[in-house]
Amino acid sequence: MNKITVKINGMMCGMCESHINDTIRKAYPSAKKVASSHHKGEATFLLESDIDEAALKAAIDATGYEYVSLKSEPYVKKGLFRK
Repeated sequence: MNKITVKINGMMCGMCESHINDTIRKAYPSAKKVASSHHKGEATFLLESDIDEAALKAAIDATGYEYVSLKSEPYVKKGLFRK
């Protein structure tokens, strides 16, 4: 499982966050824990498979927001009592 962090310009409010979340879910139906923050200017989600960066960029740019960059890293689930 990979944690994907996408930097996005143009989000100004909660509705913008919702619009980006819907766009990600539509582009990647298997995405989990989709969340966006207009304060941070980013969206994060979990994905089992590799991501097609060009397809994600096209989906975000089509909404009127600006795709800036993508970071993918292995997701490690933290346990309740992990040190």
